Amino acid sequence: MTFTPLQALLTHAAFAPLPDLGWLRITGDDRVRWLNGMVTNSIQSLQPGEGCYNFFLNVQGRIQGDATAWMLEQSILLEISADRVDKLREMLDRFIIMDDVELEPLENRAGLLVAGPAAEALLTKLSLEIATEPMRMETTNLDGEPVMSLHAYSPLVPRFEIWSDPASIGLLSESLRHAGAVEGGDVHLEQLRLLEGTPRYGIDIRDKDLAQETNQARALHFSKGCYLGQEIVERVRSRGQVHRTFSAFMLSGDAPAAGTPISSTDAPDRPVGEITSAAVIPLAAGPLTLALGYIRREFLVRNSPLTYPGGTLKAATAPYPV
Repeated sequence: MTFTPLQALLTHAAFAPLPDLGWLRITGDDRVRWLNGMVTNSIQSLQPGEGCYNFFLNVQGRIQGDATAWMLEQSILLEISADRVDKLREMLDRFIIMDDVELEPLENRAGLLVAGPAAEALLTKLSLEIATEPMRMETTNLDGEPVMSLHAYSPLVPRFEIWSDPASIGLLSESLRHAGAVEGGDVHLEQLRLLEGTPRYGIDIRDKDLAQETNQARALHFSKGCYLGQEIVERVRSRGQVHRTFSAFMLSGDAPAAGTPISSTDAPDRPVGEITSAAVIPLAAGPLTLALGYIRREFLVRNSPLTYPGGTLKAATAPYPV
């Protein structure tokens, strides 16, 4: 049977390169305590081989970046957008005062995403040691070369990331192709992201957003101790909710550009939200237009009619059931 890349991601297995991701390594005796005071999640509770998703905030509680932190025996690895590595390093370096902490970008690393219901079986068939639970990692080897295998956050289908030197990743791509996996690209990963309802920093999460507005509870820990921006997070928590929230939407018309306003007949004089990502998803049952964005909470609670230039929209469950 022949699969399109999206069909393979949803029903079989597909692979795609990860050039948009980069790495920052943190070493030094104070690394755990120091990083725990910089991010919204609990670094101090991680054991070697475990990971967690985090936000970096400023003192006003606005999100300045995000990263998945992976704990190793002698270091912590931050997985972030490749174009944010230098910016994040510069920002974090300002907060290293008397701490025994060093920040170092990881060079010459290539990544491959392998996702879908059959992904685990295919990787096991290729003799790769992989973690069976999400947010776990294994360090192993492939044909004698060191490999880092991550079981990534996966709200819709199992997904794994394999990181090694570029030559080894190239050979793994060939092996996966011969084993029956389908090769995909950025457009297919973006379609999967919208089906998952997962926001991306720089697109759906901006430096004007508060942590709780993003609806990403997996990034927050409320009993870890003090960290930069915690006062605002706790103040929002004590009030019980935020005025606007991140949501997935199902659209009736074409996919609009980022920044397109959302309107409602219940508030004709002003926008009630905005779309941050949108795409037409070519599902087997027919094309579906999905979007991510923000909406004022009262319009969700009242189930108000929502429109955008080009059609109507309504809040959808994420991940989208396929």
